[in-house]
Amino acid sequence: MTLEQRYPSATGHRAAHRSTASRVGLALGVTAAALAGLAAANALAAREAERRNPPKGRFITVDGVRLHYLEDGEGPPVVLIHGNVSTSDDFLISGVFERLSHNHRVIAIDRPGFGHSERPRGPSWTPGEQAALLRRAIDRLGLDRPVVVGHSYGATVAMAMGLDHPDAVGGVVLLAGYYFPTKRIDVVLAAPPAIPVLGDLLRYTVSPPFGAASMPLLVKTMFAPMEVPDDFMERFPTALTVRPGQLLASSQDGVTMVPGADAMQHRYGELTMPVAIFTGTEDRVVGAEGQSGRLHEVVRQSTLHRLPDVGHMVHHADPDLVVEEIDRVSAAAKARV
Repeated sequence: MTLEQRYPSATGHRAAHRSTASRVGLALGVTAAALAGLAAANALAAREAERRNPPKGRFITVDGVRLHYLEDGEGPPVVLIHGNVSTSDDFLISGVFERLSHNHRVIAIDRPGFGHSERPRGPSWTPGEQAALLRRAIDRLGLDRPVVVGHSYGATVAMAMGLDHPDAVGGVVLLAGYYFPTKRIDVVLAAPPAIPVLGDLLRYTVSPPFGAASMPLLVKTMFAPMEVPDDFMERFPTALTVRPGQLLASSQDGVTMVPGADAMQHRYGELTMPVAIFTGTEDRVVGAEGQSGRLHEVVRQSTLHRLPDVGHMVHHADPDLVVEEIDRVSAAAKARV
């Protein structure tokens, strides 16, 4: 009598186990192959995005970090710092950059990891760390106490520059910024791509197509209740924002936003330089009164502009007013010297 004849049940279980293991192995192999294919496709898409959206400006290397920046005009210097999930192109599209160039030497910098700027691994790239790097970039570019203008997360970086490097900043203009810590579900959603190993897997596989698919809704939310300008999606380099490297930068910024604001919130009263604050009364991204309104109460020399029926993209809603206020802050900063 054979073994199979004496123990038919045990033999059947072993066969079933081998069959299950074979199916699991096949499924894992197919999944791995699919992810590898997706990663390769995303790498090609990233290179194509950079080919179709080449740098418009110049490069400067600061502390080993290669930064891309736009520059135009002559006169009192102004530095523009974009928000998260964005690039310096945003200031071109809004018209703020071009208007400022009539009377100012204006610089718009791609923050580390965004647009065509690098973000090396190692630093946590908090608002304070980004501010320190940009301050050294300002020194390298020979800018004498510029007015620093920040939008959204860029406003948090601008505040860090004003607090940590007051000798290098003439004044600060803040556009729809985030200054006080709050509970935010978007931070939780943004965190996975920043997680080691898991984040790398996501960023090189499923995150780029998901990000591209969700971008129109994200842009609509940022502009709401305004309509998205007709040419915004055509002119904005969406393909650059969903590359694996920029997805990491966006995720890290999302993670550091709340603790970054928490680390600074008790110091805002230290600011003595001219400060202008803009907020849209219908801002669905950071809120209006709980952020900009509250900051205005703390920074006594600040001016506050509440734009009615405007959301997060205040510089698109009224670029002329933004430029007028930058001019006023620049003049006030010059008078203080």
